[in-house]
Amino acid sequence: MDDATSQRSSEAETAAARQARFGTLPEPVRLEDMVEERAASTPDPARTAYNQDEWLVRYCL
Repeated sequence: MDDATSQRSSEAETAAARQARFGTLPEPVRLEDMVEERAASTPDPARTAYNQDEWLVRYCL
């Protein structure tokens, strides 16, 4: 009977350790935390310096 009792206590310890490690699911990851936004290339100031009215003044007046 001593072996059976020690085996049960060993199984209980193993089950308790398993429950402590795998007993709960991890917290869900939010979608905002999974997506990283960054520019595909460095900003070019020459591209954004275009003035729509400038061509009108240069070529139409």
